[in-house]
Amino acid sequence: MQNENEYEELLSLWSDLESGLGVILSSPGSVQEFEQRVWQYDRWMQTLLQRDADVGLYLLFQLATNSPVGYSASHALICAVLSHLIAIELNLGLKERDSLVHAAFTMNVAMTALQDELAGQMERPTSEQQSAIRAHAVKGSLMLNAVGVVDKLWVEVVSSHHDESTDQGELRAITPVNRLARILRIVDRYAAMISPRKSRTGRSATDSVRAIISASSEQGGEVGHALVRTVGLCPPGTYVRLDNNEIAVVLRRSGKPNHPHVAIVIDDRGETLSQPRLHRTSEASPKIQAALAAASVQSRLNHHLVLQLGAYAARHS
Repeated sequence: MQNENEYEELLSLWSDLESGLGVILSSPGSVQEFEQRVWQYDRWMQTLLQRDADVGLYLLFQLATNSPVGYSASHALICAVLSHLIAIELNLGLKERDSLVHAAFTMNVAMTALQDELAGQMERPTSEQQSAIRAHAVKGSLMLNAVGVVDKLWVEVVSSHHDESTDQGELRAITPVNRLARILRIVDRYAAMISPRKSRTGRSATDSVRAIISASSEQGGEVGHALVRTVGLCPPGTYVRLDNNEIAVVLRRSGKPNHPHVAIVIDDRGETLSQPRLHRTSEASPKIQAALAAASVQSRLNHHLVLQLGAYAARHS
């Protein structure tokens, strides 16, 4: 991150991608060549991740954990990013990777407005809302067929992404539909856990992934562990408390799993630092003591200064 313009440009590109995704998810029936548009957003996402995956994760986790506004589109985007990274980690074939990511973009296409509504309401879902939630996977697959999606694997994964029977069997030994549906369901739950609603704050990334691994009935928790290997217990953009009581935001993954580079933003007295301080947890103390939910950190960050430190860390790793 050389200058403020570069930060603004990257933030703008990710925000534009999220906004564009929100438009097609809100009214898929009025989108010409819907499938091609999803491919276009996929290529856009991959280009941004190739430019700097850690900055992409940082911006997405900051956006996802700090506001429920526009929840549906931000949730779809972060699920697509995580699905893409996990597909690489698990060495999925390109065809499966494409179907998985496109299913992640569109799995909630039948409840886009409802998803935004639920994120903003204090009350539990009404019986009518619960019925729509139960029906959205199958209804979404029918909508994708109706708008001309020809990738049958994509459509079937959307239809099956809440089917817990896909947890049975080794990941490599089951059908492609069940394999991708399992991955997507776990990614979906993880992203939902870290994101806030009006009715609750988001959980820390570490609590979320541990809950998924411990609750998962899938063989050996393969997908949950792949998720940890991919983004770490504390992904870029999430907050941590260090063992000297300072608070930091995670900047970049390092060569050592779960020992990321962080920017210390709050000192041990709770005072916000005017200049964030780079710290490599893999090389020296203090170490990470605990992950924090975003709601527990009230300070407003200067993301440009923070990401400048991340760029320095990348150049000098």
